[in-house]
Amino acid sequence: MSAQPKTKGRITPQDVRALKGAAPVVCLTAYTTPVARLADADCDVVLVGDSLGMVLHGLPSTLGVTMEMMILHGQAVARGLSRACMVVDMPFGSYEEGPQQAFRNAARIMAETGAQAVKLEGGLHMAETVAFLVARGIPVMGHVGLTPQAVNALGGYKLQGKGADAGRVLRDAEALAEAGAFSVVLEKIPAALGTRISERLPVPTIGIGAGVGCDGQVLVIDDLLGLFEDFRPKFVKRYAEFGRDGRAAVAAYAAEVRARIFPAPEHGFADPGA
Repeated sequence: MSAQPKTKGRITPQDVRALKGAAPVVCLTAYTTPVARLADADCDVVLVGDSLGMVLHGLPSTLGVTMEMMILHGQAVARGLSRACMVVDMPFGSYEEGPQQAFRNAARIMAETGAQAVKLEGGLHMAETVAFLVARGIPVMGHVGLTPQAVNALGGYKLQGKGADAGRVLRDAEALAEAGAFSVVLEKIPAALGTRISERLPVPTIGIGAGVGCDGQVLVIDDLLGLFEDFRPKFVKRYAEFGRDGRAAVAAYAAEVRARIFPAPEHGFADPGA
């Protein structure tokens, strides 16, 4: 088993920050209580990602995710965690207006879900908001590179940080770290840039499509388990095929029902008075 934070209780954002240079940060998403229980023992961070809009609710992007959705799923995940640090995504439109709006919504998320931190997207232009939240007791995980909530402005889910654009992504990450973010997600950028940023930042970088040189990694758990099959990003590795196996299980069940094989005697109840 890989090295993990030496804590007696819940892993905190401060514990995650302390992993910089000590051990890779292991992060997965979760949206439900059973999946949170699966992830808890081996993950340092469990992220209630706004990817739930696409993965669970069938939305075309994350833009339609609401505060109510994030809170509902955050509450479910919290019931399944006893060890991992729980971070909840702030949905599109809940923080971009300014620091005061961000604080109100971040405080609501933390109060109603029990989250230990929130995550928001954006770089240099969000630094003021990050500093405002951190100064008021709300730990923040940053997110730069490909930021899915800005998919329309970016022109799609394209690789970021290519060529001269690398400087922009680096400045974005540095600005968030300077503002007080305890970690920064780097999404879909060249691996060399992921390593460069990781070497520059004093806080852990958590990569998703950003190379092995990051200080940790995150994946959507439904991608990892083969449950989400609408599309498969290049940076995803399948560790199981639950979608394929689930379809086979349903087909076997249907065949047994139609053949009157299920339920068998062992699945029923005898009349004790007979």
